[in-house]
Amino acid sequence: MKKLPLKVIVIDNDEKMNDWYQNYFIHDPDYLLVETYTTVNAALINYQNNLPDIIISEVSLLGISGIDGIERFRKKSTTIKIIIASSKSDFELIKRAFKIGANGYLTKPISKERLFHALISVKHNGAALSYDVAKKVIATFQKKKYESFSKRENQIAEFLSQGATYKTIAHKLFVTPSTVNFHIQNIYLKLNVNSKSEALEKLRILEAS
Repeated sequence: MKKLPLKVIVIDNDEKMNDWYQNYFIHDPDYLLVETYTTVNAALINYQNNLPDIIISEVSLLGISGIDGIERFRKKSTTIKIIIASSKSDFELIKRAFKIGANGYLTKPISKERLFHALISVKHNGAALSYDVAKKVIATFQKKKYESFSKRENQIAEFLSQGATYKTIAHKLFVTPSTVNFHIQNIYLKLNVNSKSEALEKLRILEAS
């Protein structure tokens, strides 16, 4: 039996982009562009007529933004794939998009090759990220949490925040408990605290800032 193509809708208030999307999909058997819209509201009104498998949505739209639209589409379907497209690669925007249910985030301009790579990724339950977006995400996770700490002090601070004992930390880091104690005293000094409870509270505040 021939597999039906996945149905795609595009929401973008740039009509030139919608024309490009039409050209991108015209000869592809795996994906069917069923409709393009300029607002989230119009896409929601016609949702039942389209029942899309994948939505590609610009962030900056009249009325409901592409980010806010994610939650509304998620109420329609928990399995739908949503790819955000934008000229902005602001990390807070990216983080919010994924937090509320986006499956991908692409920065414009979007070539046909990049678009279909993203479609294949979300089709197989992966996440689709532009290279510049991926770099920002990776850099954020690789960045040391506390700039004044050494690499070892950051590791120990992380274990402390998880409730690990000195003995457990020593075992995990393959060092002696006295070495752990030495680093913890340095951590106390840098945080200007005198106890584990004070250190944990200060770390919690720094983590949230």
